[in-house]
Amino acid sequence: MSEWAQRTELGSKSGTERTPAREEPAWSAVLSMALGVFGLVTAEFLPASLLTPMAADLGISEGAAGQAVTATAAVALVTSLLIVAATRRIDRRLVLLAFSVLLVVSNLLVAFAPDLPVLLIGRVLLGVAIGGFWTMSAAVIMRLVPKALVPRALSILFSGVSAATVLAAPVGSYLGDLAGWRNVFLIAAALGLLTLIVQFATLPSLASSGSARMRTLVDVLMRPGVGLGMIAIALVFTGHFALFTYIRPFLETVTGVGINAVSGILLGFGIANFLGTYLGGLMLERNMRLTLMGMPLMMGILGLGLASAGSAPLADAAMITLWGLAFGAVPVAWSTWITRTIPDEAETGGGLFVAAVQLAIAMGAAMGGAIFEVSGAAGVFTAGGAILLAATLMIGLGVRARTAATA
Repeated sequence: MSEWAQRTELGSKSGTERTPAREEPAWSAVLSMALGVFGLVTAEFLPASLLTPMAADLGISEGAAGQAVTATAAVALVTSLLIVAATRRIDRRLVLLAFSVLLVVSNLLVAFAPDLPVLLIGRVLLGVAIGGFWTMSAAVIMRLVPKALVPRALSILFSGVSAATVLAAPVGSYLGDLAGWRNVFLIAAALGLLTLIVQFATLPSLASSGSARMRTLVDVLMRPGVGLGMIAIALVFTGHFALFTYIRPFLETVTGVGINAVSGILLGFGIANFLGTYLGGLMLERNMRLTLMGMPLMMGILGLGLASAGSAPLADAAMITLWGLAFGAVPVAWSTWITRTIPDEAETGGGLFVAAVQLAIAMGAAMGGAIFEVSGAAGVFTAGGAILLAATLMIGLGVRARTAATA
């Protein structure tokens, strides 16, 4: 056990000392968490690219197979609110390793699923792992690197999301055609096993304070600026997912491009998103408030610009790439805001953050669908852009870049 880990084990349970930062950064542990993110998000996205063969093999409709995605998101939402209290006396290293075990078991259950119920059980386990991991990730990062390096470490963590966004769908689809969808999930299980091994070797012991309870959720929300911040988070992600959910029909019906161009533009979005995570880390080290406001402002302007550009393939491709760059910084920025605003309850704040994002995914998709039926993809992009601008205004007027925790 390292000297720092021993200090962590013996640390005080009051104030910000609950999550002491390491004097020297544990980059290997940070990278192991980024690998975990890549494995979790890849598994989450795989059904979208394998839905048709999964449904055909299991003898169910594509709509029924799509419930695998719904089940994962719903369980992740519930887990994000309950996991901190449920594991409040357990070493965080053991909890994170348990999530990696669930990742492996989930993918194995899906790979060998004989029917829909077993498939859904596997996806429920994945939802627990996703909700729990994201809830604790920011708080763990705070304990792996010095305070000044937290934004950079979070950008590395979220690069796992961007990498999965770029690779999961196209690679999953290609391998599914080549080797069958079940073998794709076996590969995902192997990735989960690799994650488990790397995390076992690199993560230090991270003793829990044992203080978080269900009441803590309400207490944290009542702190100055926290509730407003969560509303702003929900608005930013609602606007984004309203746009992102309907990007393909927008490109096909408004921009007027074919499937090859759609794939190329989405690849550009994914690569820019990957770069945006690192850009966000650098920006946050210099000006947190500018990052919190600037990214949704840029996304909102781009959304409105896309809605008004009409059939302009090159301009639309450029704006979508910039949108991906801007959004890459958003999760990093808000996770950093949590670590600075409520450092003594970063796990609880992480749970609220995950819940707000999961709710925003559902709201963005549902709202976008209703608007799409009335005014098409251009209407969705107009509404999404307006929501993002409203979020920017709320952040500017009421969200503090840093609040001293007093509880």
